[in-house]
Amino acid sequence: MLTVTSLDAFEDNYIWLIRRGDDPATVLVDPGDADPVMEAVARDGIRPVAILLTHHHGDHTGGVGELVERFRVPVYGPVHERIPACDHPLGDGNRVTLAEIDATFEVLELPGHTRGHLAYYGHDRLFCGDTLFTGGCGRLFEGSAEQMHASLARIAALPPQTAIHCAHEYTLANLAFAQVAEPGNRETAERLEAARAARAAGRPTVPSTLELELRTNPFLRSADPDLIAAAERFAGHRLTTGAEVFATVRHWKDTLD
Repeated sequence: MLTVTSLDAFEDNYIWLIRRGDDPATVLVDPGDADPVMEAVARDGIRPVAILLTHHHGDHTGGVGELVERFRVPVYGPVHERIPACDHPLGDGNRVTLAEIDATFEVLELPGHTRGHLAYYGHDRLFCGDTLFTGGCGRLFEGSAEQMHASLARIAALPPQTAIHCAHEYTLANLAFAQVAEPGNRETAERLEAARAARAAGRPTVPSTLELELRTNPFLRSADPDLIAAAERFAGHRLTTGAEVFATVRHWKDTLD
């Protein structure tokens, strides 16, 4: 069985650690800061053996240079983005086999947040960077709303038990907006209450499950009649496609952030 834990970085980033049981060999996902990793090496005896990157933003890649210099590990990342330390570029449909932890991940190319954003899927887990968040999704910095809508649709088609390992602790703000977008969704209100309790106790709200996201995350619910009606009221006109609904809901949240 894989063991997946997280390290806190910056104000709200998560660096994911993937291991096989309690074996020290560890794959790092999006180490934006080397310091938390080095502290875990000293404290817990982990041994970095590879790095997986979802996209080029500095809060996901900033620690890579120092970690590669220290541990001489391979770095996997998006072929369509410029990341100097990436020596194993990947595209859609590739597979990453990590012998040290006896794990293989399928590579999904999910443009929207950035042009070449990747996610890694395997062992009922999705490491999705800044594409899908708990209760939300990433901003559209380089891609289009149509691209992000299609990327989220690919995620939505995965098995519902898939654990969603996103890269930020944004759940409270995301679910607060979800209540605005879908005030009649009782499960969203219950989820927000539980998330507030978890954060007050110092616990993360990540990972989630795809099944829960499909029920409470408005960015995965562009076909829901209530959400469509709410988006049309915000837009002031009829919306005829799921991509239009998604684009409207994304713009709606952007106006409130």
